[in-house]
Amino acid sequence: MIVGTAGHIDHGKTTLVHALTGVDTDRLPEEKRRGITIDLGYAFMDTAQAGERIGFVDVPGHERLVHTMLAGATGIDLALLLVAADDGVMPQTSEHLAVLSLLGIGQGVVAVTKCDRVDQDRVHTVCQQIRQHLQGTALEAAPVLPVSAHTGLGLGDLKNLLLDAARQQTPHQRLEHAFRLGVDRVFTLDGTGTVVTGTVHAGQVRVGDGVQLVPGNQLARVRSIHAQNRPTPQANAGQRCALALVGLGKDDIARGQWLVQPDIALATERIDARLSLWRDETQPLRSGTPVHVHIGAESVFGTVAILEPVVLEPGQDALVQLVLRKPLAAWHGDRVILRDASASRTLAGGSVLDPYGPVRYRRTPQRLAELHTLSLPDAAEQLVALLQVSPQGVDVRKFARAHGATVPTLAHGVLHQGDWAMSTAQAELGAQHTLAALASYHEKHAEELGPDSARLRRLALPRWPLALWEALLDDMRRRAQVQVHGAFVHLPDHGLALSATEQRIAQKVAADLSAAGYEGAWVRDLARSAAEPEALVRVTLARLAQRGDLYQVVKDLYYPPSTMADCAAKVRAIAQAHAGEVVAAQFRDATALGRKRAIQILEYFDRIGLLRRVGDTHKLRTDSKLFTQEGP
Repeated sequence: MIVGTAGHIDHGKTTLVHALTGVDTDRLPEEKRRGITIDLGYAFMDTAQAGERIGFVDVPGHERLVHTMLAGATGIDLALLLVAADDGVMPQTSEHLAVLSLLGIGQGVVAVTKCDRVDQDRVHTVCQQIRQHLQGTALEAAPVLPVSAHTGLGLGDLKNLLLDAARQQTPHQRLEHAFRLGVDRVFTLDGTGTVVTGTVHAGQVRVGDGVQLVPGNQLARVRSIHAQNRPTPQANAGQRCALALVGLGKDDIARGQWLVQPDIALATERIDARLSLWRDETQPLRSGTPVHVHIGAESVFGTVAILEPVVLEPGQDALVQLVLRKPLAAWHGDRVILRDASASRTLAGGSVLDPYGPVRYRRTPQRLAELHTLSLPDAAEQLVALLQVSPQGVDVRKFARAHGATVPTLAHGVLHQGDWAMSTAQAELGAQHTLAALASYHEKHAEELGPDSARLRRLALPRWPLALWEALLDDMRRRAQVQVHGAFVHLPDHGLALSATEQRIAQKVAADLSAAGYEGAWVRDLARSAAEPEALVRVTLARLAQRGDLYQVVKDLYYPPSTMADCAAKVRAIAQAHAGEVVAAQFRDATALGRKRAIQILEYFDRIGLLRRVGDTHKLRTDSKLFTQEGP
């Protein structure tokens, strides 16, 4: 269990922690000289359970150091709020209470310190003042206990309360998630190297594990671990932890970054969240308000966009998007605190719903419905509900990364392809849109067999990911709702019959088309060889292409399906050997073509959805089934 101290400056936080643990958490020379806590301090207290310890995070109480207090408060299990009997409730008492409440820390104890300096009436008055101040906050039910670190008054009772809380603590709710630790200190030790400390927010880490630093992409290996200030081969969620790292230097790491299991690494500049505006604010929070955004041990400047309702009133909550000046790492469920632009007071707090906040469509009914599903308490419930309200499907791997967890098991009957999934209800709506688009296309272009798959997707479901589109098309083909010839799609009752003349010409040019190889065959050459009028051959080949029996790469240049399948196989082989990318020179060499023809074929593959042009390269669409046994 992690206990975090809170309270006004000079109300005895460090002294009380020392009395409970025997550890002086003021470690910096400046702290010793001035007698105040400037940076986070740590101490530990043994419990009756073998191997179990209570960790203490001692935070500054000075107004100008609230950002440091926030770094320590994130990730604590129990708040120890201190109020000096001679001062009573002070400004930083109120702000720390606001921070704890907005962080959702509902377990706590209030210690009335320095009781040896005042009489009993004053102690009683301060206790009453505190109970009134706690009304309507997350710590409303917290016990209020008079103590004195100098005389020992109440220390036994306080220690028993903490030990009882530690015994009753349930296993950490994120223990089964992927590992991540929020860095709040980094230093070097002779013979050990770079060491980072922080609270393990989720998962487990073992000696020898690989970790990634985010934001960023630097990797490291865990050399050794101290958890709760003891050497151990493994640290778990909910523990204070120090990791000695191989592969990263002290200057590579800063407070506020995270060490995470590499497959959940992310960084974001837009976070969708649910926020509550602190009850003592006098003005509502409106879109465009500049704020300091605190998540974990990091603080980033940004602005607020209120999504629903239009403004956020004091004491109320709302869906918002936080637009950040620079990327930070955040995952679903992480607590977030907002302070005003001058960092002089705490405004609001809440939890992250989606670290992948969209730039567009962020206030649409669909997006708001998605955010409401992400407010559900359980990730499995969220995914089921999200599939029902997402007409473009859900990237389940991205969903898992945002939750810092493994990809969840999908329910039977969900349309699923690659990383994408969709509810059967949404898939059926997509099929209806597709059939309507095909019917309209046939009405306008009766002389054509139908649009190619890529064009039909643009007409019917332009926002659908390619993987789900191809899965839907396969399903519709299996159910005989559509027919697919080559790259072309049409309704079953719509076809293009060849005339007797066209059939004759098709038979005469077939051998030349096959013999043309990767160079392809031009209309004029085929007409000359077949001794047929060029115009008639052109019409016949166009009809064959419309039927999906030929491929027209550029005007008047045709290929049979077998040759295009060979070209596609070479493209896939090149991509497999070059990290999914193909450049014209590689394809030219593989086919012994000239550069111009190689580029024409690659650009055709771009158009029909086998490749995707990115700068001077063509990236293979791994979710495309074109020219495979599974696809058209």
